[in-house]
Amino acid sequence: MNDATTKPGAAIPAKLVVSQSNALNLVVIAVCAIAFPLIPYALHVSDYVLNIFMNSVTYAMAVLGMVVVLGYAGQINLAQAAFFGIGAYAVGLGTMAWGLHFWLSFALGMGAAAIAGLVLGLTTLRLGGHYLAMITISFQQIFDLVLVNWIEVTHGPDGIPGIETPTLFGLHLTDKRAYLLFCAAVLYLLLWFVWWLPKTRLGRAMRAVRDNELAAETIGVHTLRTKVIAFTISAVLGGIGGALYAAGFSYISPDNFNFLRSVEFLTAALLGGVSSPFGAALGTVLIVLLPEWLRFLKSLYLAVYGLGVILIMVFMPEGIWGLLRGAFHRVSKPRIPVVTSVAPLDFAVKEPVDRPILKLTNLQKHFGGLKAVDGIDIEVAHGTVHALIGPNGSGKTTSLNVVNGIYRPTAGSIILDGVDVTQMKPHARAGLGMGRTFQNIRLFPTMTALENVMVGGQRDNNPIHDGRDALVARALSALDFVGILDRAHAIVRNLPYGHQRLVEIARALAGHPKLLLLDEPGAGLNQTEKQELVALLKRLRGHGLTIFLIDHDMGVVEKLSDKITVLNFGKKIAEGAPQEVLRHPDVIAAYLGEGPTTNAAARA
Repeated sequence: MNDATTKPGAAIPAKLVVSQSNALNLVVIAVCAIAFPLIPYALHVSDYVLNIFMNSVTYAMAVLGMVVVLGYAGQINLAQAAFFGIGAYAVGLGTMAWGLHFWLSFALGMGAAAIAGLVLGLTTLRLGGHYLAMITISFQQIFDLVLVNWIEVTHGPDGIPGIETPTLFGLHLTDKRAYLLFCAAVLYLLLWFVWWLPKTRLGRAMRAVRDNELAAETIGVHTLRTKVIAFTISAVLGGIGGALYAAGFSYISPDNFNFLRSVEFLTAALLGGVSSPFGAALGTVLIVLLPEWLRFLKSLYLAVYGLGVILIMVFMPEGIWGLLRGAFHRVSKPRIPVVTSVAPLDFAVKEPVDRPILKLTNLQKHFGGLKAVDGIDIEVAHGTVHALIGPNGSGKTTSLNVVNGIYRPTAGSIILDGVDVTQMKPHARAGLGMGRTFQNIRLFPTMTALENVMVGGQRDNNPIHDGRDALVARALSALDFVGILDRAHAIVRNLPYGHQRLVEIARALAGHPKLLLLDEPGAGLNQTEKQELVALLKRLRGHGLTIFLIDHDMGVVEKLSDKITVLNFGKKIAEGAPQEVLRHPDVIAAYLGEGPTTNAAARA
């Protein structure tokens, strides 16, 4: 345990050294913000070059949407050009066919894109992987067909000409350079938003869903809602880009918003770095400029262009921005923030009541004809360590998954602190105070230990004050309690296995759990680490926390448990105090490979 806490019970704020990890971002933003929009003014470039700039700026807005939905939330979207087109056609039709003001048309485009993203998200995001990709492709193709064939509304293949640029604060942006400057300002605003998003509760939830959706759901993240919000934000960003594109080029047609455009947006995001808004903007510029640079190759330029993009994505999986960031960090050697002191972890455990904190009644879980859990009854008392043991295949982890909500029970009921949670989703159970760790560690590997624990502290029941500072303080206190405060800012995939176990426990503790479910917490640990784990769990019990424990190590179980329940073939065969249960004939027979019926017959 870290000794940074100087006075027990004193609320000492966490003191962090300023990080240099964002220095590259700040340098690039400053240079680009000043230089990019001024180039057309300084060089008096032709309209052709202005069009290239306009393409880069408006396409980059749509590609930022890919950063949110794919880079942050991990969801494949191959319909971004459709959202881009919705914004463009809202402005084109609104101003030219319906006689609406530009900004009203712009708002309609954003709203229509948001609705389309929301509806598509709600109907598809229960799927994933290639299924989601196929559905978004289908949506894109349907949008293409509508634009081409609904001539009465969309004007068909002829498109919509004569779209005018807007008026801003009484100034009509008829000059292309002035309009480009305005679009660049909008892009910078969107870049800031997408850069800021991962630091919010929603952004951390998105990244957790991307890294490990099951773990995110079980610690309190509403995964479906998070994915739908990400999809909707992506659609709105695409709609903004399309609306400004329409006014910038004064003409739109279905060819501008087809499936190939969606592929370009995806390629730009992957090329620049899909997890970084600045990388996405860089990738967009390259996607627009590379074909222009390679046109001297005539018929071969498309092949060379495609090969170059493939090689960059294969050999630089984090994109060009990831390569630049890595090189910058190697040169600058950024300092890792150091935590000097934190407040003690507040468990806020309520006084125990007469009823059990967890009550399982006739709990059953069948997989076809296999009865993995076959009618068990268990009551876990407040402030105790209740162990669930049994030989391999006895139904222990299945029982824990049913209690946690990962599996729906075939029959029976689950009562958590007087509330029936039998039909609740895992995130809802977490919101009522159920914490969980896994036999095979489920962390968010691309996030720091602190960020992992902060996600665990975001659950609905957590009685901390609103705001990031309170959440950070809670997460640091949890890390301090398990003894790895000094690793708070380390990326968890780089931590030793034993430290990853502790991060997972700290993540569960950050949410003020009433009941902590531990599935084989000692798995993979050496004897020294197991002894430290036993000491940690004893401290948890000393603070009044209730623990429901699964472990194969009978030494650990006997040292920690107040009560043991034994399963075999999905049925409860013994229950009681450790000394009594571990010497029970049916338990010994089960571990030696004999069923309880065989053992009873032998005794008879």
